[in-house]
Amino acid sequence: MQRSPVPDDPGPPPAPHGRGTNQTGVRLYNERLILSLIRRHGRLTKVDIARLTGLSLQTTTVVMNRLEADGLLLAGERQRGRIGQPAVPYSLNPDGAYGLGMVVGRRACELVLLDFVAGVRRRERLTYPYPLPDQLIAFAARTLPDLMATLPPPARARICGTGIAMPFELWNWEEVLEAPKGALAAWRAFDLGAELSRIAPGPVRVLNDATAACAAELTFGGGSAYRDFAYFYIATFIGGGIVLNGSLFPGRSGNAGAFGSMPVVARTPGGGAGVQQLIRSASLYRLERQLGAIGIEGSQLWEQPDDWTRFAAPVEAWIAESAEGLAQAIASCLAVVDFEAMVIDGAFPAPVRDTLVKRTAAAFARLDRQGLTETRIVAGTMGRDARAIGGAALPLLDTFGRDLDVLFKD
Repeated sequence: MQRSPVPDDPGPPPAPHGRGTNQTGVRLYNERLILSLIRRHGRLTKVDIARLTGLSLQTTTVVMNRLEADGLLLAGERQRGRIGQPAVPYSLNPDGAYGLGMVVGRRACELVLLDFVAGVRRRERLTYPYPLPDQLIAFAARTLPDLMATLPPPARARICGTGIAMPFELWNWEEVLEAPKGALAAWRAFDLGAELSRIAPGPVRVLNDATAACAAELTFGGGSAYRDFAYFYIATFIGGGIVLNGSLFPGRSGNAGAFGSMPVVARTPGGGAGVQQLIRSASLYRLERQLGAIGIEGSQLWEQPDDWTRFAAPVEAWIAESAEGLAQAIASCLAVVDFEAMVIDGAFPAPVRDTLVKRTAAAFARLDRQGLTETRIVAGTMGRDARAIGGAALPLLDTFGRDLDVLFKD
């Protein structure tokens, strides 16, 4: 979906950067800033926007009129009872834009169609013992046409692109996934983004799955309440993300928040203790194996993702082990950055998440925390949809998300 330029307007004062900005960049930044604020607050009037941004009311009016004309904003009912002229609140138009997303998990793949307010309009799901490149492309080829057909033809022009949320270096996890030796080797030379771009609306973007989940929590979930937070996302393997100063921090290589690699002390079967990575203490593959030990197929977790009550005893044991590891990882994080909050979410039912958060907070309280700043340990709000929403939101955030760099693009 192409955005049309905003007519000339006074704009904000020059930005305090070392190089100048162009007028198109200023307009794009103003548009993205206003859309981001409305997304965060739900509904805002033009006066509200002018107050929050420091833009003049004239500039605000010009920009918001254009966004409304482009179908991105909806005007609500006039608010009466205040001093002065009745004010009109504006909200995002759910049908203003769409994104397609593919989330590649170790046990399942999902394709989703997302609207402008993170509503999942349709989803399709494929389960497997382990992911294979050709299998995923075939799934996308037969599923994408039906997914896009959910929208009337004029609305399909508002699809901004496709995002992929997937773990990196899948070929390294054959043993843990119990895949045949060499089964995942094809991933070494396979470019899923390039292959998917042949059949999916572009542009196509790829992001680490846990980082995508963190982006979803920050943009659409409760993460916006915290300026800095560490984010733990638990699926087959645990991963995460970092938010600093209200922005996702991907790091130099895009791998910031690789909490699964953090060393933690864990109890051994013989009653002793040893050091291992968090990924071996707080990942769902551990629960799969515990189920297998009592004769239950671990794949049933993914076939019934919203109700694990029948697995109560193994889930309880897994929570106890995971909470101890998470508490240690949280303490390690706080020794580096004094995060305001620690957000825990994952691909499990909400009652499992809430219990895990409580147990982690209790385990953290038992640790020696001298010299560490206190933090809040809270539940995430996106659940198992976090990675899918984060992936599908990539093209939306590329097109409409707030981005300071847009000021300096030629």
